[in-house]
Amino acid sequence: MTRVGLRGRHMKRTLFGTDGVRGSANTYPMTAEAALRLAAAAGQYFRRDKAQGHKVVIGKDTRRSGYMIETALTAGFLSTGMDVVLLGPIPAPAVGMLTHSMRADVGVMISASHNPHHDNGIKFFGPDGYKLSDAAEAEIEALFHSGVDLCLPDNIGRANRIESAIGRYVEAAKTTFPTGKRLDGLKVVIDCANGAAYRAAPEVLWELGAEVIPIGVQPNGYNINKGVGSTAPQTAVAAVLESGADIGICLDGDADRIAIIDEKGNIADGDQIMGLIAGRWAKSGNLRGGALVATVMSNLGLERWLVAHGIDLHRTDVGDRYVVDAMRRGGFNLGGEQSGHIVMSDYATTGDGLLAGLQFLAAMVETGKRASDLAQVFSPCPQVLKNVRFTAGNTPLEVASVQAVIKEAEASLVGKGRLLIRKSGTEPLIRVMVEAEDEALLMKIVDDVSQAVQDAT
Repeated sequence: MTRVGLRGRHMKRTLFGTDGVRGSANTYPMTAEAALRLAAAAGQYFRRDKAQGHKVVIGKDTRRSGYMIETALTAGFLSTGMDVVLLGPIPAPAVGMLTHSMRADVGVMISASHNPHHDNGIKFFGPDGYKLSDAAEAEIEALFHSGVDLCLPDNIGRANRIESAIGRYVEAAKTTFPTGKRLDGLKVVIDCANGAAYRAAPEVLWELGAEVIPIGVQPNGYNINKGVGSTAPQTAVAAVLESGADIGICLDGDADRIAIIDEKGNIADGDQIMGLIAGRWAKSGNLRGGALVATVMSNLGLERWLVAHGIDLHRTDVGDRYVVDAMRRGGFNLGGEQSGHIVMSDYATTGDGLLAGLQFLAAMVETGKRASDLAQVFSPCPQVLKNVRFTAGNTPLEVASVQAVIKEAEASLVGKGRLLIRKSGTEPLIRVMVEAEDEALLMKIVDDVSQAVQDAT
């Protein structure tokens, strides 16, 4: 029986990161060959019983390389007997939703999220619509390296592209808005980052009655996240101020994260949005478990505000998949990240920037308050995050001089703040985050630790 597997120097490399497989397009592992082999491995993993009728749904954002990766993934899945349903450009959370609703065995989102156009990534969703576990990814990676059994000619899968995917997501998104409520009279800037939500997000807001000012809705394959979106909100800030809009909503390339801009041009991050939703849901009795799940990056000010309002905070490692895992284990229905991933498991299986925006708009409609009255839930503790780039293959956090500086910094912060240092799961970066009320101490520690890491690379 034919077997297919990778050869050469890449055999020992770790394939999956904190959020699927990611890299520069046309460079391993984001090559057509690797994508085909990865799909074949995933196809064998999800079709272990060898029966017919297995299905995969594939969505993507607007990167030029998405055409190449989509075609390669399709070939890989077909070669193991999986039928493929192509969704086209669509938000990542819609892929999770449609994987479950279409009774597919696996869903795939082709996207590098907030990264620039020259990067791309492959994220997997299981049949329940949730991202795969570490164990499942490990099994797929083992098959990727060892090779898979291709199906017989009569069992090769079929591919079909559907045009209704966005419409299904639009209708599902609207059901999360309070019954009987509308957005009439509200002027909303929606920044889609020239990404996956460029069609769906403006349509949802318009159908709910808002006056919509769309920006970042002219993707050309190269401009995703370029000067627009949740990681570059200044374009939307300018649009809000120039148009006199009531609110701005910024999404990222795959639309699973959000930033909110109030009518004065102030930007609210994921912590503020989570605080608002948690407070409202707790008051209405809809916050399951009386708790919010957030990562170690969430601001100390959020934690203090939650405690003061009788809401527990459960912290996880960085990554929305770890937030979701903790939510599912604890039976909680709200979680997210400071970066803008907001997970509301009553409505979605992963972060959904548009749905989080609708929750914010619902608060405006139901309270009659302006965005500026709702967007600053708590006073954040001074926090600085600095990214230090290192040469791939280096391990600066294992260098003795770096460890010594970190130990000294932690000692100086006892009772005054906190230090968090971690390696990015998607880029060759060391992230140095410090929180402290004493801003002079804060800046000294950020500079000292960052310089130590830089010297060690």
